[in-house]
Amino acid sequence: MLVTAGAALSVPMIAGASYAQTARINDVIRNAARMDQLHALVVTQGGQRLFDEAFRGPSLERPANVKSVSKTLVALLTGIAIERGVIESVDQRVLPLLGRSGFGDARDQMTVADLLTMRAGVASTSGGNYGAWVSSSDWVEYALDQPLQGPPGQRFIYSTGGWHILGAALSRASGQSLHRLAQEWLGNPLDIAIPPWVADPQGRYLGGNDMAVSPLGLARIGQMVLGGGQIGGQRIVSESWIQRSWQARARSPFSGDQYGYGWFLTRFGGQFAAYARGYGGQMLVVQPERQLVVAITSDPNRPARSGGYFGDLRRLVDDITARV
Repeated sequence: MLVTAGAALSVPMIAGASYAQTARINDVIRNAARMDQLHALVVTQGGQRLFDEAFRGPSLERPANVKSVSKTLVALLTGIAIERGVIESVDQRVLPLLGRSGFGDARDQMTVADLLTMRAGVASTSGGNYGAWVSSSDWVEYALDQPLQGPPGQRFIYSTGGWHILGAALSRASGQSLHRLAQEWLGNPLDIAIPPWVADPQGRYLGGNDMAVSPLGLARIGQMVLGGGQIGGQRIVSESWIQRSWQARARSPFSGDQYGYGWFLTRFGGQFAAYARGYGGQMLVVQPERQLVVAITSDPNRPARSGGYFGDLRRLVDDITARV
């Protein structure tokens, strides 16, 4: 392990791992340690931890802002809500869930599935529009009031506002705050602390951004997903929800990767992988073929563009999956 600056990097031998495999993993870790934006890296395979280290920043046990990885967590909460009968299905229309009357236009047809796939049909509140959105007096109404870009269910438009609408709908349907749902439905059964985070002027926790989970907790969520929605014999979310979440339904115009219900879908090391991505370089990667989970936290205040640091992280994950 990396214990002090300049210390030799090594990972412990694991059951079934050869010395050559351990040496290959060490090469990857040395490369990771040089990334000054990277905070922590956790790698598990088959439920066994291959490597975990906080190179800088918070410790592995301390909750870290995972930024838009929150979108994937809200998608998992949506699957649990459907299984528990809190909402009917992904085909349920959104405005009635919010207790809101219709607009008299295409917004009235917006469904839970449209929000899960970022195909809400309204203009984005992310990027250059984010500041005006979170400065508004009602984040849900502001997001809904954005100009129509086409019918819901068609065009992929990256927007945190849609996830906040979904989080508000889950909260209203359940009668619980989004924070309480996250802690009770994910945190408690997985023994993970999810502290309160940013809320809007109405007190609704932000859906799709700024949730905090420790690197080890993030890896545990990934292990649960890899296990088809269960871990340690405990069912958290249905296996069918995981399978449906990994069906391609849209494509990101930025990365070119496909998108399901809150998960980007791609290939790492030549094999299918689903991943969650957050600003600054937060990642949760699940690769079923190799039974691999990679959790990464990074400086949440620095950008991570596809042509920059996030591209470096993709190459890092490619390297990990090719060598284990």
